[in-house]
Amino acid sequence: MADTITVLVPHAEGAEQLEGVTAVVYDPDGELPEGSAHAQVLVPPFLATSEAVALTEKLPELQLVQLLTAGAEAWIGKLPEGVALSDCRGAHGGATAEWVVAALLAVYRHLPQFVRAQDEARWDYHQTEEMDGKRVLIVGAGDVAENTVRRLTPFGVTTTLVGRRARDGVHGIDEVRDLLPDHDACVVIVPLTDDTRGLIDAGFLAAMPDGSVLVNAARGPVADTDALTAELVSGRLRAALDVTEPEPLPADHPLWSAPGLLLTPHVGGSVPGGMKRAYGIAAEQIAAFARGEQPPNLVEGGY
Repeated sequence: MADTITVLVPHAEGAEQLEGVTAVVYDPDGELPEGSAHAQVLVPPFLATSEAVALTEKLPELQLVQLLTAGAEAWIGKLPEGVALSDCRGAHGGATAEWVVAALLAVYRHLPQFVRAQDEARWDYHQTEEMDGKRVLIVGAGDVAENTVRRLTPFGVTTTLVGRRARDGVHGIDEVRDLLPDHDACVVIVPLTDDTRGLIDAGFLAAMPDGSVLVNAARGPVADTDALTAELVSGRLRAALDVTEPEPLPADHPLWSAPGLLLTPHVGGSVPGGMKRAYGIAAEQIAAFARGEQPPNLVEGGY
């Protein structure tokens, strides 16, 4: 069966990583190449657009959309009937976890304040905080969470995991507000679904202790922007955000000037090796499909 599978791929270097299938490179902004109508698998570009989603309507034999991202929210509920969706879980966990560690270090060692002082040629000597001894609650218990725990542990950080349901070593999401008061920071790394949209609301934030740090490396709509902005402006909480709602953040948005906020433009997984790792995961999923098996990263119920 494998030699009959045609896969549309947006990068030539990605096509080189696919074996046992016919890989056809296409231009996401141009016309589909000849023979594309017979493609059974579509690999969209890294950043999903309405045009990328619309491509599925031009592929009558399409059976699988294989993403290069771990987040699948832009595709769920928008595919033609009978077309499966597989994400790229496992490709970006290490890089995203590295961003989480960098963000926490920056907040606790007051690096944003020192950079501002440097810009002003001002010697702002003062004592900072440290990572050692911090208690970090991680909401999300998948690949990114595992990578985050592995990277935080050498800093003397104690971690607690929260998942959709309780299991060995993982608390259930229904326990999260009871756990928040006992932690110095909360790292949120969940997919965006109907269940997680607005998860970080006013009640969630109110349960966090004074001076604690919210780190959102998930998706912007997971947090209530107005509620978070209010907590930051009050000075009660601090935050590190790699994602916002809306995104990109408009130039006049109050988050830009909110005190205690470290903001980066959704770059957690944007590293040189990211795309190669993504195609490595994609190749595994497509190979399983070509064998007539269910891709291990099949998205079901938003995950």
